Amino acid sequence: MKKIFLTGVLISGVLSAQNVKQDSLKNWSIQGQNTLMLNQAAFSNWIGGGANNVGWIAGVNYNMTYEKGKDLWENVVILGFGQNNTQGLGNRKTQDVINLSTNYGYKIHDHWYASAGASLLTQFAAGYEDGNNPDAKKLSNFMAPGFVNLGAGFTYRPNDNFTMTLRPANARWTFVLDKDLQYAGNYGLKNNGDTSLFQFGFLGTAIYKVKLMDNITLINMGSVFSNYLDHPERLVLSYGGILNMKINKYISSMITLDLLYDHNQIWKTQMKQTLGIGLAYNIDNGVK
Repeated sequence: MKKIFLTGVLISGVLSAQNVKQDSLKNWSIQGQNTLMLNQAAFSNWIGGGANNVGWIAGVNYNMTYEKGKDLWENVVILGFGQNNTQGLGNRKTQDVINLSTNYGYKIHDHWYASAGASLLTQFAAGYEDGNNPDAKKLSNFMAPGFVNLGAGFTYRPNDNFTMTLRPANARWTFVLDKDLQYAGNYGLKNNGDTSLFQFGFLGTAIYKVKLMDNITLINMGSVFSNYLDHPERLVLSYGGILNMKINKYISSMITLDLLYDHNQIWKTQMKQTLGIGLAYNIDNGVK
């Protein structure tokens, strides 16, 4: 009799745990894409000229949102790395990004939330003036620079396709952990040998998703930062766009565009654009 009772208690406990887990998962919206984009060109006796090359870009892009009652917790994971090998030149980096962010909000009125969050932006490998040529001047590396933001403010989220966060109190650290790059002026460093720069100011970010056609989506991401402590008029501006054209369940074509203006890096607008076609596995089990 005791064995039957204990077995019943155990089964009840397992079923209860499963129900709790299922109820918890119902509050999560998870949208993600895993991609491997390829490009290749080959020449033989081609009078027009050209160099054999092969390239690849691998990446993941996930947006994970927990929403229940007055609680809203949004998490974004963007990772990407790619290279191109050209005959006579060797490997050159074409994509390199680590972008992680998290933001928690508590609803205070309609679609407005009091929120706080953090983010990290950096890259995997060293970058050089001449593509990925290690004999050229080094420009960047992992956590050189690395940008860390930590702040509090308000989030506006009227629907699943648009989120805007305004942080009038935001601490921003720029880390330069590569000794070869720790010179005054690099990424705003004040003195030779400095490993970081601290700024405090306003940060605004926004994500806007647009479904252009049944199999074509555009994700827009933008941000603006103003440093209260030094030249607040010198804004740091960034925009990232991802145009995803889905061919079928496993094959997609993707175009990305990144624009950045940061006077601590260079007094010019920076631009990066990629185009590729390849394998893509999408995940979308969000709460609608």
